Amino acid sequence: MQSPVNYYSKARQFLTEDLWRVDKEPQAPLKRMLWRSMKLLFVLVREFSNGQLNLRAMSLVYTTLLSMVPLIAVSFSVLKAFDVHNQIEPLLYNLVEPLGDKGGEIVTTILTFVENMKVGVLGSVGLAFLLYTVISLIQKIENAFNYVWQAKSERSLSRRFSDYLSVIMVGPVLVFSAMGVTASLMNSDLVQHVRDIEPFGTLLILVTSLVPFILVVLAFSFVYMFVPNTQVKFTSAVVGAVVGGGLWQFTGMAFAQFAASSTKYAAIYSSFAILVLFMIWIYLSWLILLIGAQVAYYHQNPHQVRLSNQRLPLNGRFREQMALLVLYWITRHFVHDRKPLALEELSNLTRLSGERVGEILQQLQDRNLIAESSSEPPEFLLLHDPASLSVAELLVLLRESGEEQALIESQTHSVTAVDRLLSTVELSIEERLAGLSLRDLVLEDEQPDEASTNYT
Repeated sequence: MQSPVNYYSKARQFLTEDLWRVDKEPQAPLKRMLWRSMKLLFVLVREFSNGQLNLRAMSLVYTTLLSMVPLIAVSFSVLKAFDVHNQIEPLLYNLVEPLGDKGGEIVTTILTFVENMKVGVLGSVGLAFLLYTVISLIQKIENAFNYVWQAKSERSLSRRFSDYLSVIMVGPVLVFSAMGVTASLMNSDLVQHVRDIEPFGTLLILVTSLVPFILVVLAFSFVYMFVPNTQVKFTSAVVGAVVGGGLWQFTGMAFAQFAASSTKYAAIYSSFAILVLFMIWIYLSWLILLIGAQVAYYHQNPHQVRLSNQRLPLNGRFREQMALLVLYWITRHFVHDRKPLALEELSNLTRLSGERVGEILQQLQDRNLIAESSSEPPEFLLLHDPASLSVAELLVLLRESGEEQALIESQTHSVTAVDRLLSTVELSIEERLAGLSLRDLVLEDEQPDEASTNYT
């Protein structure tokens, strides 16, 4: 009989070595899918143990508690205009269903706060603070999803107001309208007649039981596609939503059993016990939503499913090459009056990962070379005339030190020989590239026979 140490060593070897070699061997489709699922589970556990998802989920608990009443108040006002505000109460009851009977007390208390909130009495300052509280919640949610999707930039201020307010105003109307249409269809005479015909009746009962799960998947898919400030494919969002929705449903049933048997919490916290359970449930809900987003990210970026989460460092020359490649394609579309490029299109043209391209785009934005449009997904535009921007000046801008690096350089004790050598290199670059503009670089690549030889 093998000792536990041997079992641990074999398990460790399988997870850190054998599992990552199977792709090099021919595998049956089902077996290949099993190995890939195990790899995905491995990286998900690694991300969870890293602690960042936990921290962001806990941060969202506080923001949710602070913004819950204002958010429901704004949604309630919008829904009331469409006369569907009465459906918000059943939805809240479904969200806190795992809390049991005590969940109804929380919903009643929240709705009482909402009904007592008189927007007309708040005034312009109070109304602005109300909207700010709601928008800050969505902004913090966006930051959490941007971390999962490794999106380096946030939405601009104008896009925040337009996008966030569209979610607050239009989102609840679409959700409750869809729920109303679904309920009307289920209660229609045709559906009732089909229910009496077998096997359609059994099938209809099965579909009806799946409706809550389908609505959760649709809601999760919408969040995964809209909230991150990057382009998310529909299939990846659905895959993440199915995993997240299934995990949310299973966790809800398990938490309901836990809440029903947690008498010791009532003994310790007394009347605060339900509040503690409510906060735990909010934390679990956000954590599950972020885990589903992580699944969607890895589905869209399968190359990121790897043994080590440490990124390979890039040397200075390759970083400059990537920046020039990205700027080349943006300039080429500008010169030929073509539609500006988005991040995913730049990633396809350069064969670089979206994460790397995002870093380069942020670097070019920090140097005021490009700007991000307000479209969805955002496109990237030149801020300078490429005919007046020389390649030599461009290289100087790309090599410009950031604040932290400049501080380190100012504290570094250099020597005359090194400084003279670097100055000679910079002067040589300026001389060899004299007269070559960014526009010339793009046109020269298209007409090699008529190429300028200023730098040859």
